Parts: sequence; C-alpha cells; structure tokens
Amino acid sequence: MAACVLALLPSAWIYATASPRLRDVRDAPAAEVAVVFGAGLDAGRPSPYLAARLDAAVSLYRAGKVRVVLVTGDNGRVEYDEPDAMRRYLTEHGIPAGRVVADYAGFDTWDSCARARRVFGVKRAVLVSQEFHIRRAVALCRAAGIDSYGVGVSNAHDVTWYAGGAREVFAAGKAVVNAVVRPAPTFLGPHEAGVDRALASGAP
Repeated sequence: MAACVLALLPSAWIYATASPRLRDVRDAPAAEVAVVFGAGLDAGRPSPYLAARLDAAVSLYRAGKVRVVLVTGDNGRVEYDEPDAMRRYLTEHGIPAGRVVADYAGFDTWDSCARARRVFGVKRAVLVSQEFHIRRAVALCRAAGIDSYGVGVSNAHDVTWYAGGAREVFAAGKAVVNAVVRPAPTFLGPHEAGVDRALASGAP
C-alpha cells in the first residue's frame, strides 16, 4: 500500500498544482502568448489530436485572448516537421503568419516549457493541449518560470485517448524530477526574438 501511495504522489502534485489554473476558451485569461504542444502528424498534416489543439488556439486568437501563438514540437528528423505543419494549419485558419512563432526543439513537455521561457522569453502564457496532458504541461511550465494557465481540449475517447491518459501516470514521475532539478533542455541556444518581433509587429 505504501508503494502505491508513493507511486501516485507525482500525479497528486500535478493535479494540486495545475487544476486551479485550468480554463476553457471562454474564460481563459488574457496573455500575450499561447503555447501549443505538438501531438503528431498524419502524412505531414496535423493529427486529429493536434488539429484540435490548433483549433483551440485559433479560437483564443479570434477571441482576443492571445496575440501570438508559439507552436512547439519535434523537428528532429528532416522528414518530420511538426512546427511547420502547425504553422501552416494556423495560417490556413486565419492567423497571420507574423503572429505564429515556431520552436523546432520541443522534444518533450519539459523542453517545450524550458525553451519557451529561456529561449523565447515567455513569462505568461495560455497553454493548449488535450485534457489528459494539460495539467502536466501547466505544472512543468510553472516550474520553468512561466505564469501558465491551461486550456484542455477534448477528443473522442478512443484508444489514443486512453493510452494518453495511462501514459500520464508514468510521465508524472519524470515531471517531478524535471520540476525539482530543472535541467537544461536538449537544445538551449541563444535567445530567439521571434516572440518579441511578433508582439512588436503591426499585424492584427
């Protein structure tokens, strides 16, 4: 029993840290930046799960809740480019290209949060992900130094949904380690001014 309690402590920390900061699109607080996490591609296009996240970001932008969308995902292989696929989807759905910034080294949730703060200079953001992932994203981005709120989007509760929920139980332990140790992301690099330029631009 003690082992079971210890195993669940990381999940309990995530829920306690993040649950008060979950919102929907209508009551999300205003923030200059929305951060959308990658969720896979289908034949070079956003997967249904990723498209749902991007649709929520479009809604946040249209509602005037955010001014810039930072898309963060995996571009570790030449043939696999989540951020540019996300960028194309957003511009096709009406967000000006100058208001979309891409992070090509968001290899996991911690890397995305750490790079958003340390590389792109994001201090406050609305995060967008699926309901099963959004709490961990909020908890980690807060640990990385971002005043974060989360919008969790829903999809049909299919095999992918339940697999994602199960994965979160195991990912919670790593999240606690990241929050305590706060390691440098896989790729750190110098400050990138994409978010600053987008906020300073005259685009609507």
